[in-house]
Amino acid sequence: MPEETNEFEPKIVGFLCNWCSYAGADLTGTSRTKYPPNVRVIRVMCSGRVDEKLILKAFIAGADGVLICGCHPGDCHYQKGNLNARRIITGLHPFLDVVGIGKDRLRLEWISASEAPKMAETVERFTQTIKEFGPNPMVKR
Repeated sequence: MPEETNEFEPKIVGFLCNWCSYAGADLTGTSRTKYPPNVRVIRVMCSGRVDEKLILKAFIAGADGVLICGCHPGDCHYQKGNLNARRIITGLHPFLDVVGIGKDRLRLEWISASEAPKMAETVERFTQTIKEFGPNPMVKR
């Protein structure tokens, strides 16, 4: 009888900026670049529009990790939206540690529309990181 594999597959929510990161993810797909299918993408107009409540709601709903991708600093279509995203993430990290989720389950990356390889590498690395951490400790399965 074959052994049953019960390997943990993380659920990751990805908030991607419409102008850069979402286009980079689209290019990754059209280029047929392989990467893990663990990220559920939510397109937002700007990474700066992703606030603490959206991030926490993703974790409460069962996400094992949250990935936020935006334009590189200086390239934001909304001037400083990506810098606002960085401020939000930096402020939320200590809270995630205190409540037991862990700050490393939340990642911010700058990915432009032409960086398909970086998008695939980011998803692969983050998926591997979350696999090492295991399931979200705040969610009963």
